[in-house]
Parts: sequence; C-alpha cells; structure tokens
Amino acid sequence: MSQERSIEEIKGIAVQVRRDIVRMVHACQSGHPGGSLGCADFLVALYFKVMKHHPQFNMDGTGEDLFFLSNGHISPVFYSVLARSGYFNVSELATFRKINSRLQGHPTTHEGLPGVRIASGSLGQGISVAIGAAQAKKLNGDDRFVFVLTGDGELDEGQIWEAALYAPGKKVDNLIWTVDYNGQQIDGSTDKVMPLGDLRAKVEAFGWQALEMNGNNMDEVVETLEKAKGMCGQGKPVCILMHTGMGYGVDFMMGSHKWHGVAPNDEQLAQALEQLHSTLEDYEIAK
Repeated sequence: MSQERSIEEIKGIAVQVRRDIVRMVHACQSGHPGGSLGCADFLVALYFKVMKHHPQFNMDGTGEDLFFLSNGHISPVFYSVLARSGYFNVSELATFRKINSRLQGHPTTHEGLPGVRIASGSLGQGISVAIGAAQAKKLNGDDRFVFVLTGDGELDEGQIWEAALYAPGKKVDNLIWTVDYNGQQIDGSTDKVMPLGDLRAKVEAFGWQALEMNGNNMDEVVETLEKAKGMCGQGKPVCILMHTGMGYGVDFMMGSHKWHGVAPNDEQLAQALEQLHSTLEDYEIAK
C-alpha cells in the first residue's frame, strides 16, 4: 500500500475515524469509545503512513509489516482504520456488534475479516503472538517489522511480563511494542487499581529499548514510529510508551475511565460529531 499521504491528510483521516467510532458505538449502544478515540492517531499513522501492508489480505503477511491488537476491546478504532485503508467496505462499519456481523465487539478470526490475524478478546496475549510472528520473519529472512499495541491496564496480566522477558532474551529485534499509556482502566485510574511505577525503567530493566511519545500529536507519532523502526536490528526489541488521553477529541469523554465501555446517547452523539469536523464521507447506518 502506498504511504505517500501527507501528515495533514492523515490528520484528517484520524478525525473521520473518531467520527466512525462514536457512531458505531452509539448505533448498537455497546462498545468501548474511550480507548478507541485515544488510539486513533496511532492506528491511522501506522496504516496510512508507517507500515508496509496490503489490503489484499494474506494471512501469513510475508514481505509486509504486521500489526497485532492485544487490547481487543478497542475494536471500533481498529475496524474503522482497516475499512478506511481498504481492507473491506466502509459501509460494513454499520454492522458493528450486530447479529452475524464480522465486526464483533472483540476481533475474531473465524469470521474471516480481512486485516484481523488473531482473536484478542482475552487481554495479555498480544505480545506473545507478536513475538512468534517476529521470530518467524527472522527465520524466513523477511526483513519487515511486527507492531503490537497493548493497554496500560492490560499490564496487570502476568503473561505480558513473561513475553517482555522473552523478547530481549531471544534478541527479537524486529518487534515494536506500544503501550497505550492513558492512565485509565475499567475500574478507575491505573494508579489506584495497580500502580505501574516507573514503567520506562521497568521495560528498560527487562532489556527493551524505550521511547516515549504524545500519542495524540500526529507529527510526533509518525516521527517516533519511524525512529523505532530505525532502532530495530540492534539485538533488542523496542517499546514505545504512548501517552494518550482517554476519549481524546470529544471533550466530555476526555480523561475519564467512565467512558471505557459506555455508549453515548443521541444528544451526546450529536455533541461529539459537532466537535469532530471531517471532509470525508460518513457511512450509512440502517434505521
């Protein structure tokens, strides 16, 4: 897929993706808007600027960069970005969480949705899968990169830390792990539920190269992701601590864990769409 779009173009796409998110979650009155909104810039940067990938989907991904979504509950942003980058028709977003839809609340593979390589409803597994894919690429002489996104609340899962030990120990240096570091999880702030302490010091102590970025500044996101790619191949994997705002782009959702998994009502949807001005085309939702 061509990655010649300008930063200004992909900023506009990110706004439309945020419109998609609030409309999808509102239409079925179910889903996770907060983290999805916060990660929109990151996913758009990956799929429209940074990754080499092919919407003519091939499950093994030979010769292309791979992305794995570990925190699968933010499926609205993932589905929107996949559709907007050509994996399936944008109109299918209107089926989100509907009976027999391929767009389930958490991504699944048995529905055959292009772009989805793993089911990620259960937290904590994404880095392990990404490590396996990255090692397969190295064994096959494939020089492309593997990206994985986890939430910060997801770091409560022990499997995350087993994987975090394994990747540096086995020199999996074509792997870029990003943490959505918004400080919120389903039951409150991460500081109250399970304090993360000095997270950068932790991942560096485990043997990772670490970067930090503002995940809601598109210029910085693209710059940092490109820098991370340049740090690969040096014997260590790369971890990016991505500081985002829960619900970013919609003022009444921003910074609150209460919007982790709550759908906006009609009035709130109208308010959100008023704040998110896009020149791209919305999809139709059947009434």
